[in-house]
Amino acid sequence: MKLDSIRTKVWLGIAFTALAVLALASVLIFFLYERLYVEEQVDRFMQEGEALSNLYELEGTNETFFERIDWSKQTTEALYLVTEDPMELAGGAPFEGTIGEELITFEERQVLLQGETVFIRREHPRFQQDMIGIAIPLMESERLAGAVFISKPLADVYDVFTNLRWFLAGALALAAGIIVFLGIRLTRHLVDPLVRMNAVAKRMEQGQFSERLSVRRRKDEMAELSNSLNQLASTLQQVETNRRIFLATIAHELRTPLSYIVGYIEGIEEGVIKPEQGMAIIEKEARRMNRLVNDLLDLAQLEGDEYPLQHDVVVFAELVREACETVQMRAKQKQMTIRLDLDEDCIIYADRDRMKQVIINLLTNAISYTNRGKKIDVNLITVDKQAQLTIRDEGIGIPQADMPYITDRFFRVKRARSRKDGGTGLGLAIVQEIMAKHEGSLEIKSVEGQGTTATVTIAQYE
Repeated sequence: MKLDSIRTKVWLGIAFTALAVLALASVLIFFLYERLYVEEQVDRFMQEGEALSNLYELEGTNETFFERIDWSKQTTEALYLVTEDPMELAGGAPFEGTIGEELITFEERQVLLQGETVFIRREHPRFQQDMIGIAIPLMESERLAGAVFISKPLADVYDVFTNLRWFLAGALALAAGIIVFLGIRLTRHLVDPLVRMNAVAKRMEQGQFSERLSVRRRKDEMAELSNSLNQLASTLQQVETNRRIFLATIAHELRTPLSYIVGYIEGIEEGVIKPEQGMAIIEKEARRMNRLVNDLLDLAQLEGDEYPLQHDVVVFAELVREACETVQMRAKQKQMTIRLDLDEDCIIYADRDRMKQVIINLLTNAISYTNRGKKIDVNLITVDKQAQLTIRDEGIGIPQADMPYITDRFFRVKRARSRKDGGTGLGLAIVQEIMAKHEGSLEIKSVEGQGTTATVTIAQYE
């Protein structure tokens, strides 16, 4: 297992969390033990010692006082020592065989002489085990007349928690098991999908876009990420397919005119074709190749994010007239009429040359797909601060099945007719890119056999 893998990091995080929880629980249990039980024992000693001290002040060490001592010994497990000579406490007496061992220290005896209670927690000088206890002064006429020493071995206190310790140990083990179980579930729920996503992403990096992630979970962030990665793979796969189709189409589009050019050159050299006839065909195919290359360059530039547009204030009606004049000769060759109805006050802020290219491309399509003697209507109006240019023809129209693809590269409704008219199949793709750069729109409606309407919308200049 790699140390820098996400799985290792998750498990290290779980392990550290478990250790922190167990350590905190242990500290908390020890704290509660000290505060709730040991201190409770000390408080009981203090209450009992104060009661004995008060009884001593009232009656001294009479029979009633010692009866109270005996009663306390019988009702508690504590050890009681009463002396009217504080020096005995300092010397270890009245226990036999403990002379020289101090039950309380010299400093603690000085505290007793001041009439204050002393708390003790140390090893018992006789029983060699830890104990807790208090020494309460017995005062007579504001002088120390004796002391009550109440103590209890800590082992007796710990014995109460023996069974509880095993219970707590079992609870902590259960908590550790739950943490490990949750860690396994967390790993399966979060880490494993991420590992699979990483593997799929690496294969996508190598150009393999066919694999998909299975999503068998509810709609959460991980499911959304899986779906996004699947969508990305589908998109990249489609892009790769389009790229291959695009390259194949370019090769086909260039191969056809090149084949004509090579064939006619060979025919001229062999004397099979007259030079003037062959050169006319060669020139025509060369011009078509030139248009194709220019359109490809235009499309490549427009699809780039950094393509600069030269925005200027443009009188839209004037620009439409210029575009119509450009295609007028071609329209006359087909005895077609271009009728204009333009809003002269329509002003836009756009790249003049690119917008003129949009109009010419749309007009060229209308002329190419309209039969001789028909007309083309060009209307320019303003709607909700938007300039709307409509070009309507009476051509052959577009089948509904082809409508979703008309802006695709090299798509032609009538392939043979388009090639005859010199179309490259890139005109509408270029128009769409130009309008996108201007934050405008292109909308095309068509009825097969009745004609096509192309509408360009762009914000009016204010």
